[in-house]
Amino acid sequence: MITINKKRYGLLGKNISYSFSRGYFKEKFESGNYEGCSYENFDIPEITDFPSIIEHHPSDLKGINVTIPYKEVVIPYLDKLSKKAAKIGAVNTIKITKKGKLKGYNTDYYGFKKSLQSLLQPHHQKALILGTGGASKGVAFALEELGIQYTFVSRGNKANTIDYSQINEATFNQYHIIINCTPVGTSPNIDACPDIPYEYFSDKHIAYDLIYNPAETKFLQQAKAKGSQIKNGLKMLELQAEKSWEIWNK
Repeated sequence: MITINKKRYGLLGKNISYSFSRGYFKEKFESGNYEGCSYENFDIPEITDFPSIIEHHPSDLKGINVTIPYKEVVIPYLDKLSKKAAKIGAVNTIKITKKGKLKGYNTDYYGFKKSLQSLLQPHHQKALILGTGGASKGVAFALEELGIQYTFVSRGNKANTIDYSQINEATFNQYHIIINCTPVGTSPNIDACPDIPYEYFSDKHIAYDLIYNPAETKFLQQAKAKGSQIKNGLKMLELQAEKSWEIWNK
């Protein structure tokens, strides 16, 4: 009798039935030689429910991805952070060690960086980051590694940010990369988009949306209409997922 060692993985988040990760890993496991591996959604209403997931899967749970809204608030529940996750201040990958310890990593920054690089031209020196959540922190770290200056945009009065009302033609003349790190425009709310003056996009701009559903958000459609390069978050997600897999199994 052959015993198959079960390896369980999953996604931690809230209202994540739409999840990219579950479908991606399900297809990966079915198409490759990954017998005994499974991936599920750990959909919890509050981060305080997170310890119960670990308690209920003491031996077979090997790794967890983390999505909105828990990338930052999960950190106090972890035993250790990688150096980069500590610098970023957000976690989207958790490895459960052989000793049962939880170590947090950030692979968002890696996926974003790798997916943006091929679009960059010499004039792409400054970026606007729309949103200040956990995903935006990984994006900011990637931009730092690429030597690109950035400014956060937020609806509230937060330190080191500008308000949406401050964005004008002069802003677009200065910042040639605009990155949407908010959930605005995600299906089913496909008619929504960040409140910025789209008329100032040009063929010198890159519009990057971390949203992947729909493939072309209203944010991307309006930038594309002005000749801008556009990119959605699908490639970023694929790259970060494979980086997570590598971390879990190294």
